[in-house]
Amino acid sequence: MTKKPDGKNTSGRGQRDLKVKVKTARGRKSSSTRWLQRQLNDPYVKRAQADGYRGRAAFKIMELDDKFRFLVPGARVVDLGCAPGGWCQVAVPRVNALGEKAGKAQGFILGVDLQEVEPIAGVELHQLDFMDEGADDKVKDWLGGKADVVMSDMAAASSGHKQTDHLRIIALCEAAAYLAFDVLEEGGTFVSKVLAGGAEGELQKLLKQRFTKVANVKPPASRSDSSEKFVVATGFRGAPG
Repeated sequence: MTKKPDGKNTSGRGQRDLKVKVKTARGRKSSSTRWLQRQLNDPYVKRAQADGYRGRAAFKIMELDDKFRFLVPGARVVDLGCAPGGWCQVAVPRVNALGEKAGKAQGFILGVDLQEVEPIAGVELHQLDFMDEGADDKVKDWLGGKADVVMSDMAAASSGHKQTDHLRIIALCEAAAYLAFDVLEEGGTFVSKVLAGGAEGELQKLLKQRFTKVANVKPPASRSDSSEKFVVATGFRGAPG
């Protein structure tokens, strides 16, 4: 039976695992062998499997929330680009989306993605391109109001060219930010993945105008050889006067 994720960060528990070595098979590229070996030896991949999460990215949002505390009971959350659903899985117990914590407010989680996502208990899932015209209104209709948190772990399809990929993900993050401006409640939080690369200055400026605090964080679950980091903007100021 698959373990039910409880939203708790177990990444620091357990004994050290033995390293797995992978030989390059005939017909397999050495880069594929390196990727496979990294996956097999990645403690976060192993923890995700053991704890019932759909991917190692679940630990990134755990670590960010452990630090900034935005996934609280009663919070209304929008997860953009939610597939395969690891971030939603973490949010369910933390915001009390199933109402299992007696005496705590019950939260709500809305997950949207371009592709269909396997059902997750406590999450309302919709297939949607959030960049389509009118997507903001659909999100607000599904929410039945405004959100307390908008979060995104989206990444554009890789082109193999580092600067191009950086520009693409910054554009995605900016689009997610503008949706957040439209659907967030005052005091709300925006969390998004970005890639370090020099083009995020305008995004930072934009967020600082609309939130009281903007932090840039690389959680421990983010691989050290990756240029990804996360922006956590808290204290949404609301629509400009």
